[in-house]
Amino acid sequence: MGKMGFAKVVLFCVLGLLGVAQGQLKMGFYDQICPRAEKIVLDYVKKHIPNAPTLAAPLLRMHFHDCFVEGCDGSVLLNSTANNTAEKASPPNLSLRGFGFIDSIKALLEKECPGVVSCADVLSLVARDAVVVIGGPSWKVPTGRRDGTISNATEALNNIPAPTSNFTTLQSSFARKGLDVKDLVLLSGAHTIGIGHCSSFSQRLYNFSGRGDQDPSLDSEYADNLRKNKCKTPNDNTTFVEMDPGSFRTFDLSYYSLLVKRRGLFQSDSALTKNSNSLTVVSQLLNGPLSKFFEEFAVSMQNMGRIEVKTGSAGEIRKNCAVVNS
Repeated sequence: MGKMGFAKVVLFCVLGLLGVAQGQLKMGFYDQICPRAEKIVLDYVKKHIPNAPTLAAPLLRMHFHDCFVEGCDGSVLLNSTANNTAEKASPPNLSLRGFGFIDSIKALLEKECPGVVSCADVLSLVARDAVVVIGGPSWKVPTGRRDGTISNATEALNNIPAPTSNFTTLQSSFARKGLDVKDLVLLSGAHTIGIGHCSSFSQRLYNFSGRGDQDPSLDSEYADNLRKNKCKTPNDNTTFVEMDPGSFRTFDLSYYSLLVKRRGLFQSDSALTKNSNSLTVVSQLLNGPLSKFFEEFAVSMQNMGRIEVKTGSAGEIRKNCAVVNS
């Protein structure tokens, strides 16, 4: 067999293996081995999220950050050890919260079915259920993910898109994970809920190009308001700002409306209006019903939830989401 023929066989086998890995994710994976698993997750979310609705956004963000590093394998949940600095300790993840929420659900599942339900699946289900409980879209979550054993802070820094990213960087980052421009725009729509810290965008207000100037792509009235009432100094590391002011607890189209008014909080938000393809998607969403956004967001969440999943005999089923099994 020639070199080209051999290469084609190898490529075919690799693609086949990838197909098998994704194929092992399926709806109702736990129906026979832990029938109450998804109900336990949903019941806990329904009980606690109404009392802490602002936790939905961080849980959704945690799922995103998990999938972009080592795939959707729960690696973001692992603690650092004496010999390793984990994803949790990486700058993009220092503001994440909700780890205790995941741990509490995992404890209930371990009591029900020891060593059966992965932390990766718990996080995937919780992200969906929390969004639904606050009135957001639902999406299918096929299960069967297994937990990774590698969690590296540098990998998180290199793979999680920064709030200062331009469009080219964002597009490349998403493409590496098999996601396209439409996925980029739709998944960015998660910014319709939640908050951002001043430190993530203060350069746009005080020193955009290194000359003490403001980002010209940011609406001047909005920028003035942020400086006067929120981020009053360039080095504010504690104050937070609603990413979708006046509507940050509601999953709606307001985020996109703000984008076209040049009021996207992060540079990565503003970037979506600087490319014709992404701007077209934004316009289509704004010109359609909310239900269309919900439907398309659901598809992109399903796409994201399949990134580099570990199934079959890969990885492990962690007993404690913060620690690799001994």
